[in-house]
Amino acid sequence: MDDCIFCKIVKGEIPSTKVYEDSNFLAFMDIKPMAKGHVLLIPKSHHQWMTDTPDEIISDVFIVAKNLMNKIKTGLPCDYVQLSIVGKEVPHFHIHLIPRFMNDGLATWTPLEYSSREEVEEYAHKIK
Repeated sequence: MDDCIFCKIVKGEIPSTKVYEDSNFLAFMDIKPMAKGHVLLIPKSHHQWMTDTPDEIISDVFIVAKNLMNKIKTGLPCDYVQLSIVGKEVPHFHIHLIPRFMNDGLATWTPLEYSSREEVEEYAHKIK
């Protein structure tokens, strides 16, 4: 993708602060972090959504993510590393690795409630 910012980072057209790189993946510091130490992990090949990404890349990227999570926990004083896959802000499949503390005050999801058990069943049926 000629206009993909992450593809431009892979090609070296846009600078980044790399924390990991191999022949298939690149991890670099997020320039607008949710927490200090926030890392983005991407496949070097362009895939817009996780669902568009080949299974082999999906399985391998999570092995890399696990290794990076351990490095983040070793290198930074955090309680855990949150993984987040959103994907709409940059149209290139990527994983956010965010160092977190138990009471850090970062935004969390506001849960919804189903109106009834039947509604839960209806959504489950649609997914199945």
